[in-house]
Amino acid sequence: MADQVLLVIDPQNDYFPEGKYPLWNTGPVLEKMKQAIRTANEKLIPVILVRHEGTENSPFFNPETVGSEIHPEIQKLAPSAPVITKHFADSFEQTHLATLLSELKASELLLCGMMTQNCITHTALSKMAEPYQVTVLKNACTTADAMIHGIAINALSVRTRLIEVEQI
Repeated sequence: MADQVLLVIDPQNDYFPEGKYPLWNTGPVLEKMKQAIRTANEKLIPVILVRHEGTENSPFFNPETVGSEIHPEIQKLAPSAPVITKHFADSFEQTHLATLLSELKASELLLCGMMTQNCITHTALSKMAEPYQVTVLKNACTTADAMIHGIAINALSVRTRLIEVEQI
């Protein structure tokens, strides 16, 4: 039975320096995401990887491109983790995430990853997330710049628990 489950949301190549839409602070955030996965592995917390897939006409995350793939350093630390492919900001929307969490008997979701104001926020505040304690690992998330990240974290503080990776 899993109490906590770590969701690593959209750690995809297009968000890193060589990708089509590099985000702010990706080097330090990659290290924090890796630290979260290592801690989860040590504590036997299941890890689920979430990836966004666009359409052929999307500006990034185009199907079957290197940019849409999970960052290799993340994949290396969680080689057997299930991968949820989504097409919306909310990781629950039209995916089997809720079923997987039910099978794991999860009660708390630990969220980290990319686009704090978008995919992290939409997943954290999803109607489907209401049965869970939602915890955002604020130093393992990033977005376009520091200000947008800070605004999103502040907004999430009203409805979610916020911790640092080191507090897992």
